Amino acid sequence: MPNQKKGTLVLEHERIAAIIERLAHQILENHSECKELILVGISGQGVAMRDRITNILTSISTQSIKTVELKVNKTSPLTDEVVTDLPLKDMKGKVVILIDDVLNSGKTLVYAMTHLLKADVKILRTVVLVDRIHRNYPIKADYVGLSLSTTIQERVEVEFGEEDYAYLV
Repeated sequence: MPNQKKGTLVLEHERIAAIIERLAHQILENHSECKELILVGISGQGVAMRDRITNILTSISTQSIKTVELKVNKTSPLTDEVVTDLPLKDMKGKVVILIDDVLNSGKTLVYAMTHLLKADVKILRTVVLVDRIHRNYPIKADYVGLSLSTTIQERVEVEFGEEDYAYLV
């Protein structure tokens, strides 16, 4: 059940499920010739979203899917090293899909992508559930569930659980 104290509900569970299903199909359509996909979720909600996309892809495709968690300090990315639980050398020449829940300023995706590019990947694509459109960095997501115009003061929070919700706070 949605948390009314959280803020304005912008996406309810059924809509999020439909969006993630669509995103998974788009990824498959654009990378159907690949034998292997590496899905990298940014710690927290990005990992939860990655897991949902992985479940769909494994049910509709015979491709090998590797899942990776990327840890980055979202508020101060230069203070801590960006790390993945798969060595970068194992991503060399591969198709890598970077996944997060919300694209806000772009800072998190920029630092995550910078780290992944050290692996000399073949293709790097980005996926977000919600794109807030307020960027401080020149970045865009390749696959977007919902583009949402907000004020600079507002933020979007996504909750993944038994029921998934996205709120404008």
